[in-house]
Amino acid sequence: MVTERTVEIVEVGPRDGLQNESRELSTADKVAYAERAFAAGTGRVEITSFVHPKAVPAMADAEQVAAGLAGGEGRIRSALVINQRGLERAVAAGVDDLNAVLVASETFSQRNQRMSVAETMVEIARMKAATDLPFSVTIACSFGCPFEGHVPEAGVLELATELAALGISEISFADTIGVGTPDRVTRLVAGLAERAPDVRRRAHFHNTRNTGYANAVAAVEAGIHALDAATGGIGGCPFAPGATGNIATEDLVYLLHGMGVATGLDLDAVVANAAWLQGKLGGDPIPGQLSRAGNWP
Repeated sequence: MVTERTVEIVEVGPRDGLQNESRELSTADKVAYAERAFAAGTGRVEITSFVHPKAVPAMADAEQVAAGLAGGEGRIRSALVINQRGLERAVAAGVDDLNAVLVASETFSQRNQRMSVAETMVEIARMKAATDLPFSVTIACSFGCPFEGHVPEAGVLELATELAALGISEISFADTIGVGTPDRVTRLVAGLAERAPDVRRRAHFHNTRNTGYANAVAAVEAGIHALDAATGGIGGCPFAPGATGNIATEDLVYLLHGMGVATGLDLDAVVANAAWLQGKLGGDPIPGQLSRAGNWP
């Protein structure tokens, strides 16, 4: 059991959650979603992505969402960017934090970003050099690719090492299609700590095969600094067939608090946010469990 530790929870629902939902929220509701996350104690919210609206229509109002959210202490407004044009839009919109994606498999890299892995690395170097904003990189398909299958751990760690050499201050391992297992999580997180001890370590788990929470525990025990989660467990990747939702923020907070790991979040408020989101998405049950079962004791 891990005790007396703090792990940051990054709320990614407004971006990675909503991008794969069939019911699209209004801009006002997206802003309210992020505001509710901040009010519950979340310090960093991925509010949107600055990508071409034809690629991800649900993120077409990125500038409007950013304009509706004030920054300030304890209110880091993060955004996903995948190229220089997206970075320019994000910076102009006034976000506080940027996250880029490097895919660990060539096929998915081409389908997701229309670039090879090597070309994406060059683009990330260009973007990093073009801004003074905090800049993190998520290595997508760190545990497996929907088209190529197994992704070797050694190759993922080589990519992480190259990113660290570029000066990337935070690197996230993403289980984009939910195939990871705790032993592999432990090896990747520990491997990054060994190769680049000064880089913040983050992880992003999908619960597609019901291993997301076990993987989160393994990441915490291996020394992760931050975990991504989405209110209600919504989401998925529109470019990965069969990919389902993120681990649910409320379920993750319940789990970590029970282990003695602090998150800074108000669990009752997070559960209320899940119930609110379910209503906004049409009332059908969402994947998260705690909003159904209730907090305990």
